[in-house]
Amino acid sequence: MSENGEIEVTGASFSRFDVVSDQSDHSYFLLNRPKKDAGDCFVNENSKTHKKIVQEWRILEKNLPESIFVRVYEKRIDLLRAVIVGASGTPYHDGLFFFDLAFPPDYPARPPQVHYRSYGMRLNPNLYANGRVCLSLLNTWAGKKSEKWNPSESTVLQVLLSIQALVLNEKPYFNEPGNGMLGRSIWEKKSQAYNEDVFILSCKTMLFLLRRPPRNFEEFVARHFRDLGDRIVRACNAYRTGTVRVGYYGDFGSSSSSSSSSTSIDVSDRFKASVQKLYPELVTAFHRVGASVGNFVERLKVEIQTPPPPSKAQEVANLQRGVGIAKKVLGGITKILGLKRRGKIKADATGKKFSRKGCSFAMLCVSVRERGT
Repeated sequence: MSENGEIEVTGASFSRFDVVSDQSDHSYFLLNRPKKDAGDCFVNENSKTHKKIVQEWRILEKNLPESIFVRVYEKRIDLLRAVIVGASGTPYHDGLFFFDLAFPPDYPARPPQVHYRSYGMRLNPNLYANGRVCLSLLNTWAGKKSEKWNPSESTVLQVLLSIQALVLNEKPYFNEPGNGMLGRSIWEKKSQAYNEDVFILSCKTMLFLLRRPPRNFEEFVARHFRDLGDRIVRACNAYRTGTVRVGYYGDFGSSSSSSSSSTSIDVSDRFKASVQKLYPELVTAFHRVGASVGNFVERLKVEIQTPPPPSKAQEVANLQRGVGIAKKVLGGITKILGLKRRGKIKADATGKKFSRKGCSFAMLCVSVRERGT
């Protein structure tokens, strides 16, 4: 990132605010087509609506935080697109969340319409799978009068900051009315389980974005995950093993002070299975955009813990199951990245001796913890 907060992309910079020309994939492109005549409020520069929108542009250009990027359109002043970078300390960390906005003809009498690009997934009580955004400031959610849209004071910047702080927060489970109270252990456990689901959906969103990034943000998406891909896959492993609570993975693999613990964190089997399934897809996708995912094969280690006292048959079964899982997880990556299988891993009848042939599988280690060692 440059000194002025802009993202450096392939020799150029990606400004937090800019005017672009291609709005063809915008969610409201076909729904709210303005009339092309001087009487249209979006065309007539002297109209109250046009002047207010231009004022919004200036506010955004000068005041956007480093984690929000906006694009507006020279030929469709009524449209706007924003991306919010998920904040650390939340299950949305390092993710990208895109929102399409459309100004109504009587703006600012009414708030803008906002559509979340969900890819069919609901990763927050306020963000529906159909793209609906429920927020008091947008008059789409019940709230106090002071929280509602105020034509004389409310701005688009306030909308974006509210989504970032109030919606994409540390414990989104409690955004849903009736979901208990903060601090009570039973609800905190449910909140933690919800965060596991949120993180998985956030990772799936990353994959969708890398496959088909929104227009005018293609290079930004690629650069974002090229820079943060390694940290994301490390976080996946830390969460799967219970080293760090979901949402709290920090730089260099450390956890934030609010989640530090000397004991392992309980993680659901469902979450472990979901991470194991997504892991090779994420590594492959990040590798394609140039992420330094480094020892990615080594990170596919599967630790098998055998309950004491194990029998010889159980030791062999555990070893074979571990090898099978490792092969399955590694298969997708070896196929895409061109790694060839030149041999097989075999275990003898005791399960204690096995040979490794071939460079790709020689890199893969499956550890079996035996009783007494």
